[in-house]
Amino acid sequence: MISLTQLNGNTFTLNAIYIEQIQSFPDTTITLTTGKKFVVKESEEEVAQLITAFYRNIMLLPISQKREGL
Repeated sequence: MISLTQLNGNTFTLNAIYIEQIQSFPDTTITLTTGKKFVVKESEEEVAQLITAFYRNIMLLPISQKREGL
């Protein structure tokens, strides 16, 4: 799950697995696989980073960063 901010300042949590598309119109619009859309304050790049971190956290993406001391 990722936390996002609507344009009115309300925050909400979204299950990133259902995200199909992210676009900037210029506001960032997230389209889910169901067709539902959310417009958020975060940039397209910020949302992509949140999704990547979420996928790594639930082990859908391998951790590719080198860890200190290993």
